[in-house]
Amino acid sequence: MNASSPQKNPHLLQQLMRRVGISSFRALSHATGVSEKQIRRLRRGEVDQVRLETLLKLSRVLQVSIAELLEILVPSEYQSPEQTPQNSELTHELESLRQEYDRLQHQLQQQKQTLQQEFQQSSLQILESLLLQLPTAAYAAQQNPQAPAVKLLPLLKPLERLLQEWGIEAIAEVGSEVAYDPQQHQLMEGFAEAGDLVRVRYTGYRQGDKLLYRAKVSPIPGS
Repeated sequence: MNASSPQKNPHLLQQLMRRVGISSFRALSHATGVSEKQIRRLRRGEVDQVRLETLLKLSRVLQVSIAELLEILVPSEYQSPEQTPQNSELTHELESLRQEYDRLQHQLQQQKQTLQQEFQQSSLQILESLLLQLPTAAYAAQQNPQAPAVKLLPLLKPLERLLQEWGIEAIAEVGSEVAYDPQQHQLMEGFAEAGDLVRVRYTGYRQGDKLLYRAKVSPIPGS
């Protein structure tokens, strides 16, 4: 295949690009990680001079199958009936490779999520004392604005942002009165039945549906 064999319909590639919000070949290069030189080769119909990985990247970003992509890129003179079985076999092989590529990408993403979760869990174990004690200390400082500890309250903001980014939320604020829930609350003293009002003394945390630490609570006399 030579440089004098342009792709069968150059406008079809641009239509695919517009369909996924890509306005130029330079933008296509940026989105796929494929060099502009390689894209120029494809536009000239020089598919045989492009690596399989390049086709897989384009197929993924343009959201089309390898077969559809080749139908657009391969010049008409190379799609004669005599070559159809060979092209069909190549297309099938490329599609199988694309599926394997997608599987590996999915596997890598899962591994990344697992490593991230493990990192968060190990970090939470190190920060456990700080997470549980600091909100109670901050609450006590807020009750006495003259206390020197009030000046430390702004230092809590980075920790709060970190927890927010990790999807970790407090079960209840320290000092708040809530209905006792044995699944989420731990009595520090006395006795309470489910639904009784209790006061939160140490906050607890959950991450999505997962309970990390139960909030420590005390019964409210006469509730």
